[in-house]
Amino acid sequence: MPQIDTGTEDLLASFDDGVLTLSMNRPDARNALSRPMLQAMQQQLVAAEFDPAVRCIVLTGTGKAFCAGGDVKAMASGAAATRTIDEAIHQQRHSQRETAGRLFKMPKPTLAVIPGAAAGAGLSLAMSCDLRLMSNSAFLTTAFAKVGFAGDYGGTYFMTQLIGAAKARELYMLSERVSAEDALRLGLANWTCEPEQLAGRTRELAQRLAKGPAVAYRYMKENLNRAMGGEVDECLDLEVTHHVHCAQTEDHKNAARAFVEKRDPVFNGR
Repeated sequence: MPQIDTGTEDLLASFDDGVLTLSMNRPDARNALSRPMLQAMQQQLVAAEFDPAVRCIVLTGTGKAFCAGGDVKAMASGAAATRTIDEAIHQQRHSQRETAGRLFKMPKPTLAVIPGAAAGAGLSLAMSCDLRLMSNSAFLTTAFAKVGFAGDYGGTYFMTQLIGAAKARELYMLSERVSAEDALRLGLANWTCEPEQLAGRTRELAQRLAKGPAVAYRYMKENLNRAMGGEVDECLDLEVTHHVHCAQTEDHKNAARAFVEKRDPVFNGR
């Protein structure tokens, strides 16, 4: 699979057949976030958003974890103590919007593949994706309360939207582990599988998304995101606009012919 130079070993990137795979790569630290990792992720996501060859984005972690969230050891060392509070807030606002925020708004399907622990901001990044595939041996935890944090990278928003306010409050305040089985039951995961099946299942899902109707997916995501906080008439009107636009695409016309001819459609993203 062709590799992409991200400028840091903390984030690996590869591209194959329409799928961009971003792998958080600090396995000795359970892929805890680092500044180089986040900066490289921002750059890769911006490029992917505007590259028509990228049809699906997979976010995962190397080794036995997805991402442990913030690097608590670095925090304890006081590595960022030279920044003022205002500087720290501004920098993290920018980072959050350009990573979790961009994944959420990305006009292309995004898939989080979770081989192991997803904790804190790592869980937030997973929840910012459209879909989540978990290994049966993986688990999720907000973890913030255990280190005296309120939460970051959009996790409180994403979890509330995914599973409702009451359960989100419970998981944030008590920081309990959520098994893959429970994540599937709650709606935090879309699929689970055996660890040895994870790579194959990832390829299957990513390719299915990459070969889908790219224009329709873009409008579909905007419709779904707006529906989270939009007024009903605004959502209805937006759906109409996007639906009529989709009717003019080659993808729709080809798919309509394929339906009549009883064959599978081929989508070209136009």
